[in-house]
Amino acid sequence: MADFQYGILPYYADDFLVYLEAISGKSKNTINEYYYDLLMFFRFMKTKKNPSLRKEEFQNICVNDYSVQDLSEIRLSDLYSFLNYMNNDRKDQAPTRARKVACLRSFFKYVWNKANLIPENPAAELESPKITKKLPKYLELNESIALLDSIDGDFKERDFCIITLFLNCGMRLSELVGINISDIREDTLTVIGKGAKERTIYLNDACLNAIQNYIKVRPDYEEPNGLKPLFLSKRKQRISPKTVQYTVKKYIKLAELDPTKYSTHKLRHTAATLMYTVGDVDIRSLQEILGHESVATTEIYTHVNNSRLKDAVNKNPLAGYKKEEKPND
Repeated sequence: MADFQYGILPYYADDFLVYLEAISGKSKNTINEYYYDLLMFFRFMKTKKNPSLRKEEFQNICVNDYSVQDLSEIRLSDLYSFLNYMNNDRKDQAPTRARKVACLRSFFKYVWNKANLIPENPAAELESPKITKKLPKYLELNESIALLDSIDGDFKERDFCIITLFLNCGMRLSELVGINISDIREDTLTVIGKGAKERTIYLNDACLNAIQNYIKVRPDYEEPNGLKPLFLSKRKQRISPKTVQYTVKKYIKLAELDPTKYSTHKLRHTAATLMYTVGDVDIRSLQEILGHESVATTEIYTHVNNSRLKDAVNKNPLAGYKKEEKPND
């Protein structure tokens, strides 16, 4: 995916992305995703208006000359045509198309209401595709223990600490790689979540022990800005998200688990599920731990596993009832 670059999009689209970052506090990942979505949208609109452009490579179509007049002529039907194109030609799944809808809604609201560039908002009635909710994949308790037991090698203290924090705290990948030693104070850890929002995570004994054991062998390294990243790569620099993802996949394979089913984000699902189903953590507390703005987001973790369903049926007071046969006279 392309990174946000000034001058590729029309100036008002650049202004919109700056607004999202500076005022709305959107994350860098969201900004880059919206940049890519708008790039695709404007390229589509140019080919729709000028069919001769379809002979060119789609990714080479210039869009920074898409005028305000062109923008003001866009209608709701154009937006649905774009989504249909993304579905049929680009084979985007419903969640990806839903993100594009969110991008277009936000963008047109900005150019209509904030920048006052267009007379009406064509995305005001834009509907999002229906997304089938799937239960999040997660490791069972015994599988989580097997994953921890599989950790070995030259970086075993670091890797054990990484996976322990994932499984106990339910943090995001970006939050984990961003941890600095100064963020740890006694039994608390401060992380920067989505939208640059700061939150406090309480560390249990497993996390504290894992951090202490890793700190003992951690190479001494400080970034030019004076920060000391907690997790370092073998090159003694702040560990990258890709390195963490590779490391987790490696141990998932060593634990004889399915690497196609489980990832760093699935460890976040695992932490949330174990806290809710085994630890009986209430939904509001879980929301705070995971850093969700809305409790509705947290509710995807309130599914119950098969063993709980079986246990619930067995606890039915009629579970042991058997009809007695009357003896024949």
